[in-house]
Amino acid sequence: MACSQFIPSLKIGFLYTYWAPLGFVLSVTLIREAYDEWKRYHRDKEINSTRYKKVQSDGSSRYIASSQIKVSDVLIIEKDQRVPADLILLKSSEKNGTCFIRTDQLDGETDWKLKLAVPSTQSMDNHAAVVNCGAHVYADKPHNDIHSFIGSFTMVCRPGVIEESLSIENALWANTVVASGTAVGLVVYTGKHTRTHMNTSNPSTKIGMVDKEINFLTKILFTAVMVLSFALIAIKGFDGPWYRYMFRFVILFSYIIPISLRVNLDMGKAVYSWFIQKDASIPGTTVRCSTIPEELGRIDYVLSDKTGTLTQNEMIFKRLHIGTVAYGVDTMDEISNHLRQFYSAPKEELVDLNSTPSRNKKVKATPKIRKSSHTKTVEAVKGSFLVFIGMDKKCIYKTTIISNSLFIVFHFLDRYCIKKYSMLFCFPNYTFSMNKILENWALAPPQTTIPCWRLYITPPNPSALAICHNVTPVYECDSDSSPQLESKVYQASSPDEIALVKWTELVGLTLYKRDLNSMQLMLPNQEVANYSMLQIFPFTSESKRMGIIVKEESSGEIIFYMKGADTVMAKIVEFNDWLSEECDNMAREGLRTLVVGKRILTQDVYYDFERRYLQAKLSLTDRALKVTAVIETLERDLELLCVTGVEDQLQIDVRPTLEMLGNAGIRVWMLTGDKLETAMCIAKSSCLVSRDQDIHVFEQVMSRTETHLELNAFRRRAPDTALIIRGSSLDICLQYYAIEFVELACQCPAVVVCRCSPTQKAQIVTLLRNHTGKRICAVGDGGNDVSMIQAADCGLGIVGKEGKQASLAADFSVTQFCHIGPLLMVHGRNSYKRSASLSQFIIHRGLIISVMQAVFSSIFYFSSVPLYQGYLMVGYTTIFTMFPVFSLVLDQDVSPSVALRFPELYHELHKGRSLSLKTFLLWVLISVYQGGAIMYGALLLFDTEFIHAVSISFTSLIFTELLMVALTIRTWHWLMLACEGISLAIYFAALAVLKEYFDPAFLVSVDYVWRVVVITSISCLPLAIIKYLKKRLSPPMYSKLD
Repeated sequence: MACSQFIPSLKIGFLYTYWAPLGFVLSVTLIREAYDEWKRYHRDKEINSTRYKKVQSDGSSRYIASSQIKVSDVLIIEKDQRVPADLILLKSSEKNGTCFIRTDQLDGETDWKLKLAVPSTQSMDNHAAVVNCGAHVYADKPHNDIHSFIGSFTMVCRPGVIEESLSIENALWANTVVASGTAVGLVVYTGKHTRTHMNTSNPSTKIGMVDKEINFLTKILFTAVMVLSFALIAIKGFDGPWYRYMFRFVILFSYIIPISLRVNLDMGKAVYSWFIQKDASIPGTTVRCSTIPEELGRIDYVLSDKTGTLTQNEMIFKRLHIGTVAYGVDTMDEISNHLRQFYSAPKEELVDLNSTPSRNKKVKATPKIRKSSHTKTVEAVKGSFLVFIGMDKKCIYKTTIISNSLFIVFHFLDRYCIKKYSMLFCFPNYTFSMNKILENWALAPPQTTIPCWRLYITPPNPSALAICHNVTPVYECDSDSSPQLESKVYQASSPDEIALVKWTELVGLTLYKRDLNSMQLMLPNQEVANYSMLQIFPFTSESKRMGIIVKEESSGEIIFYMKGADTVMAKIVEFNDWLSEECDNMAREGLRTLVVGKRILTQDVYYDFERRYLQAKLSLTDRALKVTAVIETLERDLELLCVTGVEDQLQIDVRPTLEMLGNAGIRVWMLTGDKLETAMCIAKSSCLVSRDQDIHVFEQVMSRTETHLELNAFRRRAPDTALIIRGSSLDICLQYYAIEFVELACQCPAVVVCRCSPTQKAQIVTLLRNHTGKRICAVGDGGNDVSMIQAADCGLGIVGKEGKQASLAADFSVTQFCHIGPLLMVHGRNSYKRSASLSQFIIHRGLIISVMQAVFSSIFYFSSVPLYQGYLMVGYTTIFTMFPVFSLVLDQDVSPSVALRFPELYHELHKGRSLSLKTFLLWVLISVYQGGAIMYGALLLFDTEFIHAVSISFTSLIFTELLMVALTIRTWHWLMLACEGISLAIYFAALAVLKEYFDPAFLVSVDYVWRVVVITSISCLPLAIIKYLKKRLSPPMYSKLD
């Protein structure tokens, strides 16, 4: 349109009439984009110019910019310095070759990761030896999996060729930060081949529902422009160059499509974002996508993660079950007492089993007391400690292990019962045949003596809870000084492991030191127990278990410990009749369970395993499968030690927040990777599913027929029943009956999907959005929630224990789940209502002047001559009406307290009545009425001078717009009054300055004043009366609440 003004036959007025508004809009947009681009440029320049030390061939180092780094360079990375490229750790300042890194900007996890240097280069004396060692490094081709790396290190030396395998433990990915010491690394990937870059995807641009609705209305307005132009030409007649006249009409009516609408909406969104971030009731909230704040007011479904979202991801040890006895929070002191007695007991001299024990020791018979569980308790926590007391009609017996000795005490009531107890005592890993021992006492006088003897047994074995983990204690002191327990901080990749280690410290076993090859435990008697770590098998999402092989230094015993999920460990441990039941019981209490087992290895078995394991790690093809196959040879018939229960506490105010969302008509689905029982318990404890609500557990299905039958069973209960389904069953449903399943699930008040993978979460979001057409909000806190957050219409990330990856990928970042309530009920409501009013009023502003132009053209022989020219048209859409119209972004229909107290008000937002075709047509009718009233009134009331008609109509138009803003406002703000006053002052100043458009003498006359008052009253007074009557006769719901 603006370019057409360069054509003389199409020129309507002055060039600045069209180019000035267009230039203003483009300038605002370009300045904003240029500012963002300028910030990106300086940020990229700062990163690319970051200086790093590169090791030279003589061992010296020089600084180079990160943009100059290339593959095969050897770099020195200092503490707290970001890694510029993907490196292989060659040498660390730590003697044991370890290095901690922070990966929160890569995988979202806040815990430090332990990395290992290549042993061959770690042992070298200086950097020159590392650079000139002549080694070759093989690395697999670049891919986006940050949890895997396959490579090899080959070095030729005098003894021969040294070949070592490289894995993820030797890799430092770009964008991670060295947290301790200094690292020397070899660059293997740079630029777009780094893991960070390959995991960076361009997320799809999210377009809000308001923007889509405005785009639809804009299409209607464009059609209206073309129809109106064609109608005027048709009435005038298709004589002469009618197509040229029609195009001139299109240019004249182009104000119907206001170009300022997009700028005003974008500026309004920026204001909404500022309000959200400055809200004191939701501190720490960050708006990362300022284009969709209105979406917060249109949410129909909230899909939430469980761990770290509904729960705090702060693990607290709650339960220890050893098969016969369960210890809770109130009985943990018993375990501490057992351990304290065990380590404080005096050591006795050893006695030969074949010798005759003393008959002179008189001891009072042991009375019958309740059965104790010292054996399994201490075995689960620290070692083989046993107290067993029993009674029979013929005998009272007591066994106890103190230090490294076994004491057995009998009080025989009948000497003929001795043989009966020959095979009575069978302890974990030790079976005692009592025939040889008891035959010496076959003729013992009854009820006269209590024979007592002692056996030497193998020293107690450390268990998984104290040593089977990947936790490292970090002290805030120099490496050369002795560690202080008060300054200790535990670092691990999982909060579950930290909870277990903290609990063992609470009962008396403290993780004192840990390095690459050894671990030290502080015992209750302040002695230090040393253990060598032979192998560690880290936890992975595929294996769902972790293991460790340790060697107890004092005894030389080699033990394989493993812990993991019950579904996996049930197939690995020996047969038992209590594991499944107890795991289900803990899950019903909302506890996260871990099953712990062990296996004692002989040296021959371990050496054979070590040989096969190292050979598998050196393989360059199918390394992961071969390593897993070798490890599985040890995972057979493990002795079941215990089951632990860890509680993940609910977030603050989760229950009232979920209740608020339910009252607002928002349905909440919980998607979690936990087991079914745990998910069900959290759903009930958080009130996502009420206690008295029916629950349908979708059975495990494996085929299409089973799925069909289960869906039919679910269909009979669907409307009022909560659904709980496993991820594996969901896959089958989505494969065969996706639409049917979604239709049934949408009828449920709550849906819980357990054992759900990150990919499934995104699939559920996409399927639900495409099928229902509703607005979906996804809430998560970990890296596994990023795909779900990016797939949703509105993504909320919670900054939690699992890091910031979800927060950085989300559209809105909050610190607690309870902040979702104010974010949706208050800010979502206000943003949607304000944008709806602002957009429709701007459309009204363009329609009313276009209607006036149409009336003017039709009266004056359908001439395509503009009614207002020059600065009047420029000022109308900018300085004369801009401030009052934009002040609508401060309007609100209800106060925040009312919106939170009555979440039912959110129901009406789902219907989209604030911005709909009905409200649009209503504003069109208002524009037609007011435009016609102003134009016809001005033409009827003006005298002989046309400039007077311009003065009357334009002044009435400005006053009408300002009064309509006042009639639209529901809650006044002092800035709104200021904007009205400023606009009036600017317009009055323009009347005095723009003498070419206004007659100064006429402006001060009474005729001018009363004509403007009459026309303005005719255009606004009927609308004010209608609005008052509607408010009195049919008030909106929110007015009753106020």
